[in-house]
Amino acid sequence: MIKIENLHKTFNPGTINEVYALRGVDFHVKEGEFVTIIGTNGSGKSTLLNAIAGNFLPDKGNIVINKTDVTRHKDYRRAKHIARVFQDPFKGTAPDMSIAENLLISHLRGKPRYPKIGLQKELKNSFREKVQYLEMDLEDRLDNIIGSLSGGQRQALTLLMAVLEKPKVLLLDEHTAALDPKSAAQVIKLTNKFIKEDKLTAVMVTHSMQQALELGNRTIMMHGGEIIENINESEKLRMTTDDFLNRFADIRKREKLNDELITRLSQEYC
Repeated sequence: MIKIENLHKTFNPGTINEVYALRGVDFHVKEGEFVTIIGTNGSGKSTLLNAIAGNFLPDKGNIVINKTDVTRHKDYRRAKHIARVFQDPFKGTAPDMSIAENLLISHLRGKPRYPKIGLQKELKNSFREKVQYLEMDLEDRLDNIIGSLSGGQRQALTLLMAVLEKPKVLLLDEHTAALDPKSAAQVIKLTNKFIKEDKLTAVMVTHSMQQALELGNRTIMMHGGEIIENINESEKLRMTTDDFLNRFADIRKREKLNDELITRLSQEYC
């Protein structure tokens, strides 16, 4: 479903702000697979998601989604394949429109549009059933303006909107990081349910070791713009969050040793 080969991206090349964000990344996701991504700050996690979504064109490499080479396609051309949920609960919805109107926009995504769009009773009843699934007592509030909801409610609805028409690829960019623990737990529960029940192909960036360990068929670890670990489901079942933390501690230790070695060599040859 997703095939990325030898992907490179440098931001602000040739300046003091140059960042080599992706360094020859190879990343394959099978249809129906749920992959979680963890990594250190600046490791390239969100940059990889942005590359899949088409937020920028890579310097080198190829991106194939659903057997279509989208490497040079802009984000709007990839939108028919991809749905995305961001970290900010206030992204991904129209705050001045009602819950029902927001769901209607998602329902019409990729379908022929007409000058006058009506929300028929049958469709509204369908939305009510889907919103009831969120377990947030919103099914009888479909006419409420979505901007009046709490962050957790809004993020749950954003997730529902993203999966409403069963996208080819679902991208989740730390989508519970800004929520309180209770709301985050509910959104993660819904995420897992939607992906499993609809057999979605999903990629989730997370800062939570626990989420990375418990969710998905596979977890990749990134550092310095590269994939440094590819942990399959059977291996994850034998791991704990401490195992993840120890691997990151080893990375930090190696970096410190390398920095010390470079400093010592530079002092010796100066």
